[in-house]
Amino acid sequence: MTKLVRIQLSLMMFLEFFIWGGWFVTLGTFLDINLNASGGQIATAFSTQSWGAIIAPFIIGLIADRFFNAEKILGFLHIIGAILMYLMYISTDFAEFYPLVLGYMIAYMPTLALVNSVSFNQMKDPAKEFSFIRVFGTIGWITAGLIISWVFFWDAPEARQDGMLRNTFLMVGIASAFLGLFSFTLPKTPPTADKSKKVSVVETLGLDALGLLKDRNFLMFFIASVLICIPLAFYYQNTNLFLSEIGVENPTGLMTIGQASEVLFMLLLPFFFKRFGFKMTIIAGMLAWTLRYLLFAYGDTGELMFMLITGIALHGICYDFFFVSGQIYTDFKAGAKYKSSAQGLITLATYGVGMLIGFYVAGLITDANLIGVKEHSWEAIWIFPAAFAFGVMVLFALFFKNEEIDKKNIEI
Repeated sequence: MTKLVRIQLSLMMFLEFFIWGGWFVTLGTFLDINLNASGGQIATAFSTQSWGAIIAPFIIGLIADRFFNAEKILGFLHIIGAILMYLMYISTDFAEFYPLVLGYMIAYMPTLALVNSVSFNQMKDPAKEFSFIRVFGTIGWITAGLIISWVFFWDAPEARQDGMLRNTFLMVGIASAFLGLFSFTLPKTPPTADKSKKVSVVETLGLDALGLLKDRNFLMFFIASVLICIPLAFYYQNTNLFLSEIGVENPTGLMTIGQASEVLFMLLLPFFFKRFGFKMTIIAGMLAWTLRYLLFAYGDTGELMFMLITGIALHGICYDFFFVSGQIYTDFKAGAKYKSSAQGLITLATYGVGMLIGFYVAGLITDANLIGVKEHSWEAIWIFPAAFAFGVMVLFALFFKNEEIDKKNIEI
């Protein structure tokens, strides 16, 4: 891979996740304060991510892999996204906003796979080269949060009330338009699938890997993966609103600590995995979810501020130790026949079905703990996902039988 291509792919990854982190983190706060959305409506808006994840395999499997270059579809989808972002920027009520965010997520979610396809196509050894490229995505997400909090101060109390968070959609729209045009200059990534071979919907969605559920251990892992997405949805949907409502300064910038920890624990994961094995790694991840929400429930902006910061910093363990190690385990169980299908099945189950249920439940719990017009009983809200994550952990610990996994070639 030439230096120019490396720079192109790094910039592509930076912009891809700058775009996602530049509006999704503050979405709940914007909807609550500026569009007067209820918890249920906010949940409906966040659930568009799940619908996008469910629809994405059709776009990738039935179109991108068969008929058009990946970089061209990437460019087209981001240009569509830029238009939708501008329309979201000028929208004034939730009824107008919702179909726009749904359309945007249907366009955006497939691009997560497309940027990987473009990257892998240029690499001789993805196991060694991809992490260097992918880390720029995390840097992009962090940069977006820092710009919102410490450059433009859009999430400051007065700015939020004045509707300044609306500018995040304009910022992201500009970035999306740039990435859309830039994508057409990326290295060519032609379709690889055999056009003459018919691909069923079952194969596209990874459902041909359902046979793996006959294995009791994989079934238990699959169920835990779906269930743990319920507390995960609480984090995405409520954290920024929670921090804003209790008076934390620069909440969006503060939340970038979570992405920084994700990078750190991504590096530590192989060592933990090899030393303690898959089962203990998964359990540690689920315990981190419980601890995080307890810290949120009982922390405050005074002497206990460290509890909130610690809860955010646990994101690396919460995400990496469960989801990344889960991808490794899935790859191990699938074997050569179902490698791609099994990963697609887990993605559909978690970001699709699991998160869809999670956002709905988070909306119900949030509305049930509304105090007055726009204040919430956050202690009660956070106790629910803490207890739920602990229950999933107990279920997994009891019914998942420890097994040895070939850890010789684990590279992240």
